[in-house]
Amino acid sequence: MSSTRHERLDTFTPHLKGLLLMLGASLCWSTGGLFVRSVSIPNSWEIAFWRSLSMGVFLLVWLSFRYAGNVRRAVVAIGPGGFLAGLCMAASFLGFILAVTQTTVAHTLVIISTTPFLAALFGRVFLGELVPARRYVAMSIALTGIVAMCLDSFTAGTLAGSIIAGGCAVAFAACVILLRHSQARADMTPAILVAALISSAVALFFSLPFQAVWQDIGILACMGTLQGGLGCLLMTMAARYITAVEVSLLALLETILGPLWVWIGVGERPSDLAIVGGVVVVASLALNELLGLYRQGRTVEAPLPSGQSAGQPV
Repeated sequence: MSSTRHERLDTFTPHLKGLLLMLGASLCWSTGGLFVRSVSIPNSWEIAFWRSLSMGVFLLVWLSFRYAGNVRRAVVAIGPGGFLAGLCMAASFLGFILAVTQTTVAHTLVIISTTPFLAALFGRVFLGELVPARRYVAMSIALTGIVAMCLDSFTAGTLAGSIIAGGCAVAFAACVILLRHSQARADMTPAILVAALISSAVALFFSLPFQAVWQDIGILACMGTLQGGLGCLLMTMAARYITAVEVSLLALLETILGPLWVWIGVGERPSDLAIVGGVVVVASLALNELLGLYRQGRTVEAPLPSGQSAGQPV
């Protein structure tokens, strides 16, 4: 009996660790709107450039300390899968900016909120991760809540914007799958550095001539460090312990918390419908994870391809 309890504790701890890391990632990502509202730059591409550049600097410093200055070895170790994950991450960074220039933010967010369904499909096909029925229910309720949040400003949107937003969802889901697939072989943190370098290089092309003042650059440096660098770092660590669907589901909290920080920081109050939708999303995610923790000891784990211990698909 004591042996069984010990085994359950061993499996519970990594999963809970993954949940907390992903909650931290979503919390970091959700500050993006507040940072953007605090700068005077009209060009979204320039915002993306300074954010990506500072994120790259942050990660370069992190990796230099972690690998005693041998960053090149760490980057090479991620292999083709890690580089592809970085490319997908960069595509999701830049795709969002491009999508909101072609259609509304609300329309973009609703389409991107399909990411958990894509992650479930990719995880099942490529990693063999089984998704219980209750998680599909949670995804559906969360998507409904986000539609309610965006209903006041939702429009049909343009075809180009919809396609780009759909590409963002595919890219992020693919990134999570690639990270989970490659985590067993190497530390995937350098993949974020690859993403930062690619996205900053692309954004630079559309940013010139620069319009940022030093205050803007300072704010965006904080954004790149906290919102971008630390958020992606925590997500990469979380992908070691929890399934791709859980990563994508918990990432939806960014959509809920973002308007809250803008409301607190600059007084931009969301509509009553948006508040109700946010409560629905948070409640569905919380209930899903509480049920998962309750059933943790009775659910068989879907391991990483190498057999490394990871989060239970409960």
